This record gives sequence, structure tokens and C-alpha cells, in this order.
Amino acid sequence: MLLQVIVASTRPGRVGPVVADWFAEQAKAHGGFEVEVTDLKVLDLPFHDEPAHPMTGQYEHQHTKDWAAIVARSDAFVLVMPEYNFSFNAPLKNALDYLNREWAYKPVAFVSYGGMSGGIRAVQMLKPVVSALRMIAVNDAVPIPMVKTLVDDDGFHPTDIIAASATTVLDELAKLAPALATVRENT
Repeated sequence: MLLQVIVASTRPGRVGPVVADWFAEQAKAHGGFEVEVTDLKVLDLPFHDEPAHPMTGQYEHQHTKDWAAIVARSDAFVLVMPEYNFSFNAPLKNALDYLNREWAYKPVAFVSYGGMSGGIRAVQMLKPVVSALRMIAVNDAVPIPMVKTLVDDDGFHPTDIIAASATTVLDELAKLAPALATVRENT
């Protein structure tokens, strides 16, 4: 099973990559998945520019074909995401909207961060979006409140509670990913 850890933030000064690197290491140590990290800033998708509806799978641009290949080969996702104004950020919504069938019947979990809320409001706003793509959202999450206090030049330093929540999320993804692979094979 391939777990795709997606860094959603693209702005300067972001902490998403260091949090994603930490989570990817947790996932590798967990042993339930092969792990890849995709950074939306590096992927650099323009604002959705395909003429055909994503449901058709008819992609003209190479950046869309590359993104579709990443998503299609993945069995599960973790979205490492900031909270902006009580919601998720535009680059993440754009990346989700580029595709359709490639997301279907795959589990998704959330590592969110921000101020006091730890990004949980953004996660709640995003759940209907992933549901519309026929993804299965894991109920457990890794909310990281006051993330800037946990990051320094040496990386991300989670609390024990944050680290334990990562294990819970990975356990849930490891249960769902094989079951949903069977669903995809029969669809």
C-alpha cells in the first residue's frame, strides 16, 4: 500500500514541509505503507486549466497527467494542511479539483495545524469536499495547535499527544486502505 503525504501549504515561511517530513517518518516506522511525500508548492499546479471536466479523465496538460499519475498510484492520503480563516487553503482545493476518479474509494486522513484550533475547523470544512470525491475520511486526525511553538531549526517536535495521534491515524489508514483497494477492484 502506498501512502501519499501531501504538503498543502505553498506560501513563504510555511511549516508544512517540516511537519510532513515528521509524519512521513512516523509512517515509515509504522510499517503499514510505502510512503511518498508530494509538496503542492513543488508540484506547482496552475489554477485549474483543463478544458474537459475532471470526471472524463481526458487531460491535455502534462502537469495534470503527472498529478493524476501520483494520485492514481496511491492507496491512501494524508493531507498536511494549514488553517486559513477557519478553512482550508486554495492550493489544496485546486489540487483536489484537478482530478476525480483518481481519488475515489481511497482513505484520507488529516494532519492540520494552526493556532489554538490546530486546524480542526479547516478539516471540518474539507470533509464534504473529499466526500464528494468519494474518498473516505478517517475520523481520527492529528491536530497541531500552536504549531510555531513546536518548530525550530532542528525540525518539528511534537508533544506526546500529537505523536500518539499519528499512530492512531496510521492504524486506521492501514485498516481501510486494503479494504478500499478491494472496492476499487470491483468498481
